[in-house]
Amino acid sequence: MATETHDAGQAAVDMAHGAAESGPGMPQLDFATFPNQIFWLVVTLVVIYLILSRVALPRIGGILAERAGTITNDLAAAEDLKARAAEAEEAYNKALAEARSEAQRISAEARAEIQADLDLAIEKADADIAAKTAESEKAIAAIRASALESIEAVAKDTAAEIVTALGFKANAAAVTGAITERMKG
Repeated sequence: MATETHDAGQAAVDMAHGAAESGPGMPQLDFATFPNQIFWLVVTLVVIYLILSRVALPRIGGILAERAGTITNDLAAAEDLKARAAEAEEAYNKALAEARSEAQRISAEARAEIQADLDLAIEKADADIAAKTAESEKAIAAIRASALESIEAVAKDTAAEIVTALGFKANAAAVTGAITERMKG
C-alpha cells in the first residue's frame, strides 16, 4: 500500500513536469504577447487618465475650492463676530462705568439729603433741649427761691421759739432782721 501511494505521488510530479515542458506556461510571461499587452496597458492608462482628468479631478477640485471658500467665509465671519463682540464688550464696559458713576452720584445725593435732614433734626433737638433746659433752670430757680423762703420762715419760727424757750419775749422785727442779715452773708 505504501508503494501505491508513493507511485501515485511520483506520477503527479511527472505530469507537472511534462505539462511545463509541453506548454508555454503563464501567458503574461510569454514574450510573444508582450507588444499586445503593452498596447492594451497604454490604452487602459490613457482611458483612466482621461476619466480622472475630465471627470473625477474637476469634481475633487471643485469640492476643495468650495471647502476653501467655506473656510475663508467662516474665518471672515468669525473675525466679524469677534469685532462685534469686542464692540459689545466695550459698550458694556462703558455702560457699566456710567451706571457706577450714576449710582455714586445718586448715593452722594442721598447721603447729602440724609445729612441735611439729620442736621435739621439735630438742630431741632438742640433747640428742644435748650428750651427744656431753660424751663428746668426756671423750675430749679423757683424751687430754690421757694426753698429759701421756706428756710427763712422756718428759721424765724425756730429763732422765735428758741428766744421764748430761753425765757425772753421774742420781738418779730428783731428776729426777722437778724435772720435776713445772717442769710445775706
